[in-house]
Amino acid sequence: MGRRLVPLTLDNLPDLPKRCRACVFWELDPVSGEAAVKAGTSALEKEAWISAVLLDWGSCGRVVYVDDVPVGFVLYAPPAYVPRSTAFPTSPVSPDAVQLMTAFIMPGYQGQGLGRVMVQTVAKDLLRRGFKAIEAFGDARWKEPACLLPADHLLAVGFKTVRQHPTYPRLRLELRSTLSWKEDVELALDRLLGAVQKEPALRPL
Repeated sequence: MGRRLVPLTLDNLPDLPKRCRACVFWELDPVSGEAAVKAGTSALEKEAWISAVLLDWGSCGRVVYVDDVPVGFVLYAPPAYVPRSTAFPTSPVSPDAVQLMTAFIMPGYQGQGLGRVMVQTVAKDLLRRGFKAIEAFGDARWKEPACLLPADHLLAVGFKTVRQHPTYPRLRLELRSTLSWKEDVELALDRLLGAVQKEPALRPL
């Protein structure tokens, strides 16, 4: 199974799920977002936002492909580019962090570790760019795929709660910690394989 995580551009924007291509929940403030939906211009607003962030800040997302089939994506940007981020009771995002806006994996591809790979890829990108952390607003009452990520999922991939809230906690992932994931797995494999190799051929009962 070939897996690729490709930077999001206007060229591969059509590979996002249809409803996500026209969703401007994060990209516009609540009033402007509602106006764009009513006017039918939300898809154009999404393109304009991605174009502006790419030109001004750089890569702001990844598209996940498995055997060349698009199966998911992740979006992230500094909070200054994310108008909706100020609308939460647990705002603001810390000044040394980039906001993980949203992410999605197609149902048939969930549970295969792609979510963790996405977070690791984003972490490596942001570390290279000098950021210390990723923060996200989680949904503690998550029931179905939406613009906010389930708080439980964020906790499962290494985020820690930095501001509690019954519905919208703000969570943080220190980027240095993500680098140890691969090392930990490799170390565990080394120990396991080493233990197997060192096992005596004949073992007394």
